[in-house]
Amino acid sequence: MAFSPESPLSFPAALRGLTRFWNGWTIAVSLIALLIATPILVVLSSVFVDARQVWQHLAETVLAGYLLNSLWLMLGVGVGVLAIGVSTAWCVTMCRFPGSRSLEWLLLLPLAVPAYLMAYVYTELLEFYGPVQMTLRGIFGWTEVGDYWFPQIRSIGGAIVLFSLVLYPYVYLMARVAFLEQSVCTLEASRSLGCSPWRSFWKVALPLARPAIVAGLALALMETLSDFGAVQYFGVNTFTVGIYRTWFGMGERIAASQLSALLLGIVLLLLFLERFSRRQTRYYQTSSRYQRSSPFVLQSWRSVLALIVCWIPVVLGFLLPAIVLLQMSLSNVTKNFSERFWQLAANSLLVSGITAAIGVVLALVLAYGLRLRPSPAMNLAVRSAAIGYAVPGTVIAVGVLIPLGQFDNRLDAWMKATFGISTGLLLSGTIVALVFAYLVRFLTVAFNSTESSLNRIKPNMDEASRSLGYSPTQTLLKIHAPLMGSGLITAALLVFVDVMKELPATLIVRPFNFDTLAIEVYKLASDERLAEAAAPALAIVLVGIVPVVLLSRQVRRGG
Repeated sequence: MAFSPESPLSFPAALRGLTRFWNGWTIAVSLIALLIATPILVVLSSVFVDARQVWQHLAETVLAGYLLNSLWLMLGVGVGVLAIGVSTAWCVTMCRFPGSRSLEWLLLLPLAVPAYLMAYVYTELLEFYGPVQMTLRGIFGWTEVGDYWFPQIRSIGGAIVLFSLVLYPYVYLMARVAFLEQSVCTLEASRSLGCSPWRSFWKVALPLARPAIVAGLALALMETLSDFGAVQYFGVNTFTVGIYRTWFGMGERIAASQLSALLLGIVLLLLFLERFSRRQTRYYQTSSRYQRSSPFVLQSWRSVLALIVCWIPVVLGFLLPAIVLLQMSLSNVTKNFSERFWQLAANSLLVSGITAAIGVVLALVLAYGLRLRPSPAMNLAVRSAAIGYAVPGTVIAVGVLIPLGQFDNRLDAWMKATFGISTGLLLSGTIVALVFAYLVRFLTVAFNSTESSLNRIKPNMDEASRSLGYSPTQTLLKIHAPLMGSGLITAALLVFVDVMKELPATLIVRPFNFDTLAIEVYKLASDERLAEAAAPALAIVLVGIVPVVLLSRQVRRGG
């Protein structure tokens, strides 16, 4: 078949179309997506490597325990976060009682406390020589363990309770926003049909909020699967603990990556089920007249019950741990806030600041590239780069170390063969590798906030800028970026705080003799020296309050 120059299928026309698509922004987005997705692809590709002997040993000894413990933990935490999150969201959104306004933001505070800090604090409080059991023995005259029964905090049951207290805000936040968006017309229709407030909740409000609640539940379960510090401290052998032990205990890199691939498969299944649930069942407001629901005014015993339901998770999930850490920190200020504390704080600030700055720049490129070229291919590239937040830190650490280690070894071998010089490890075990792992894990956080801010800018701003002769890059730097200032700052703060709290990826990837506040807390608590770990733990909690304040303000503004 011959092509004429005028034919739309001619080679020059096809080349021009290809050039228009593969411009600088498309190439930049594709390279970023490929770079960020590489660790996940490396982990997934490990399933094709033969490691039958190791897998046979794992299957005969610990694999069933990893699977069962992870499933039981997910089931228990799922029930816990649903019960706490939905009930508290309904109480503060649809009801009015003393203190309900303050509880709207107080119920978000447990997000500031990482699960591993909760594990350390409650173990200190509830163990045999802790203040709770010692007080009980003093009151009732008990002298030995056999004289009474007390629940074991270091167990899968204890882990379920603590994870529920820490992670319920995900469900609470989603459910509260969903309840706020429900029209009074729908609830009044159910009332006119004879439904009581309780029946209206079960039959109308809860089904309408189901997609949002399921999304919050999926987030909580993914955080449960990705935790390492709390489950390892409690002796609950989950997949994250198994990955760490297989890599560092057994020295089996391939088996660890295959365990990571299995865990990643479970996470992807959770994501699929969450999206499938929203796709299969849809609920709509059929009335065109929207009006915010008037809250139910609770009195007498109902008011007391609502206060108890809402204050228990706040006290147990934030106030009590914060008070314990503050008391321990102030008990020996000189020792707790020593020179080492400030060095650890500087390390944490360094990696958090670098990651936040780079993360915001990359997120801005991804979001703006997608705005310029909203094609299916670009959307796939951007979403591939933004999947890291759903992947546990241990999995990302394995996916980062394998390719960087191979690159360092091959470069070192080539330099020796060519120039007789050994380069050693240039990337593995450096801050570069650590920041890269953080970017893979938390770029999603920066991208979501950046994309949300960019979408608020009307497209006619781009057209006006083009009419004035500005290029896309100039438009972004001179017009969009100043308008997105608050969104970019929010994105940087959220990434900064998440990096400060991150434990498993830091523990595996960090350079030798480079500790952060999270690592120091983990090491001291593992040695049963919680009093010395109180100051860095308290610092992590105080920094973690920042996103809670941002979230509370967004909900109040209806964002």
